[in-house]
Amino acid sequence: MEADRIFQGSIPALYDQYLGPLIFAPYAEDLASRLADLRHGRILETAAGTGVVTRALVSTLPESVSIEATDLNQAMVDHALSQLSSSRVTWRQADAQALPFPDGEFDAVVCQFGVMFFPDKPRAFSEAYRVLKPGGRFLFNVWDCIEENEFADLVVKSVATLFPDDPPLFLARTPHGHHDTALLEAQLRAAGFGMVAAETVTRESVAPNALSVAVGYCQGTPMRNEIEARGPDRLDEATDVVAAAITERFGSGSVSGKIRAHVITAVRNS
Repeated sequence: MEADRIFQGSIPALYDQYLGPLIFAPYAEDLASRLADLRHGRILETAAGTGVVTRALVSTLPESVSIEATDLNQAMVDHALSQLSSSRVTWRQADAQALPFPDGEFDAVVCQFGVMFFPDKPRAFSEAYRVLKPGGRFLFNVWDCIEENEFADLVVKSVATLFPDDPPLFLARTPHGHHDTALLEAQLRAAGFGMVAAETVTRESVAPNALSVAVGYCQGTPMRNEIEARGPDRLDEATDVVAAAITERFGSGSVSGKIRAHVITAVRNS
């Protein structure tokens, strides 16, 4: 759905502040570590969001590796740039399904939790293949089903109690709705990739309190757009309901819950 790709207003800042450390940083470190053997060259990051992976790449990789960080949403690019100014990183708005780069330009293409938002995944995969050098790697991750991600699952169930006839299902539909690794592998091979491998990675999601989890999910994602469409004055109510449910399940004070994702590596034939 088109609305699932709208990250504007205060969403980028809240997304970065709350969800960045909660669910994205652990997997950003994982992706960056998988490219630690790259000693020089260029990386393209698609759907870079607020730059969580970009910052991890800058911290992990040597100065001789440069990064072209892109996102479809200019608001996300603007926020990411405000968080990281580095001569090694070039920021620009770009569509992963129609990349504005020549063939064979990059040593690696990286995408953290962005593939689920591509309306035409085969086209995006073909574009990643096109801009890679022979032997280059396309590395991305997707969330596993929502039932395997404890906070997200509880958020959806809690908010649904407020809107039982029309529950906001953004989290289940888009971030957690594209976890079929066999389908992804088939699409990647159809795009031309040779070796394709998937690995399931489980981590713990840790937050200082339940409210920070609730704010992150309810106000820092397009789920906010769904809630406000159903009731413009009900965003705080939904946030409070989620915070109460998390406190009841995980306790007061610092909370932690399981998160699980699939990491996909695809290599362009030499």
